[in-house]
Amino acid sequence: MAREGSGATEKGCDQAKVVRRGRGMVGLSVLALAGVALAALSLGRFTVPISEVAQALLAGVSGAGTPAEQVMTVVLGVRLPRIFAAVLVGGALSIAGASFQGLFRNPLVSPDLLGVSSGACVGAALAILLGFSSQVIGLFAMVFGIVAVCLTMLIPRLFRNDSNLMLILSGVLVGGLMNSIIGFFKYIADPEDELASIVYWTMGSLSAVRWDTIAGLVPLIVVPAIVLVAFSWRINLLTMGDKEAKALGVNVRALRVLIIVCSTLLTSTATCISGTIGWIGLIIPHFVRLMAGADNRFLLPLSITVGAMFLLVIDTLARTITASEIPLSIFTGVIAVPLFIVLLAVKKPKVS
Repeated sequence: MAREGSGATEKGCDQAKVVRRGRGMVGLSVLALAGVALAALSLGRFTVPISEVAQALLAGVSGAGTPAEQVMTVVLGVRLPRIFAAVLVGGALSIAGASFQGLFRNPLVSPDLLGVSSGACVGAALAILLGFSSQVIGLFAMVFGIVAVCLTMLIPRLFRNDSNLMLILSGVLVGGLMNSIIGFFKYIADPEDELASIVYWTMGSLSAVRWDTIAGLVPLIVVPAIVLVAFSWRINLLTMGDKEAKALGVNVRALRVLIIVCSTLLTSTATCISGTIGWIGLIIPHFVRLMAGADNRFLLPLSITVGAMFLLVIDTLARTITASEIPLSIFTGVIAVPLFIVLLAVKKPKVS
């Protein structure tokens, strides 16, 4: 009996250490994100010293101080909304990818598995062909992304098969259909104007972001992210398998729908803000998992902060290193893949 009690105590101590370590990593990542955001406010083709950045932020919040008007415009009017958008988009794509990987118990799953990104591209391309403004283009992208996922979820119901495999196959089918429609839109687009706009949008950019373009979209990212983090311990149970999760009292079907709805809102809203940005939702959860483990209680919030930092760095490079801004998807693949390979080489995870 004494040995059993001692074993239970040791297990409890180990669990407490895991929790403290996870919370510590989340706290450090938040501080690191704040530091990266401050550096991003300073860096650019027009460099602003950190002291003047702090003065501009203080003046914007409290009205204290009198920084130069040019500094106020650059820091508060141009860079701050763009950095805020990068945090939202990077965090949204990362937590959506991590949640989908937990739901489907597959580390190769990304947020666009169910066709949301392809549907968003169709909506954006249609809006561009119709000559709408950038705000309407983003709205079309979000709506069509949600419609694509609804169509993906409808197909398994028609066949009375709600398995994960059927859902994945439906996503592949819908994604293929949407890609065909995008190809048709590119074929009929004006090559001197509309085609270039469609291609540039599908490569991702935050150059057009302003406060008025993202203000109404913040709840559509913040609320689903909070819900997913709140249900992270249930996602842990779901990764054990449907039967085991049901035995532990989890309503698997309701939880699956909740994860899909939240992840779809996150991905479609992020795409509405920035266009299509690849790799973040696939690579960042892997990166965090290798560094901090697979416990979704810490994996999900760490995915938010690390994904936000990663996109902040990418966007700062995109707007700094050349006179003409480079689309974000070019950088995400070029930087994320080598970093991930190096991490794999260092951590040497066991693959069965």
